[in-house]
Amino acid sequence: MKLFIGSLPYNITETELTDIFSGYGNVVSAKLIIDHFSGRPKGFGFVEMETRSEGHKAMEDLNGKEYKHRRLVCNEAKMQKKKGSRRR
Repeated sequence: MKLFIGSLPYNITETELTDIFSGYGNVVSAKLIIDHFSGRPKGFGFVEMETRSEGHKAMEDLNGKEYKHRRLVCNEAKMQKKKGSRRR
């Protein structure tokens, strides 16, 4: 299950993000979204948990929880629509 994680501290690392979620099960991946210009995290990312039950438990426990003076936002990630080519 892929989760969207928002309101992250700007100084968080992917290792820290993995550590936060590893208490709820196997973390398949943890990815911070990085600003292309500054090279710094934008304050949100995605975590993929191995099972839906692990993802739901993490989402229930962590959504709204304070971490480094920020209230985390934790929701199920929505599927991104593929960008199609435009024809004129």
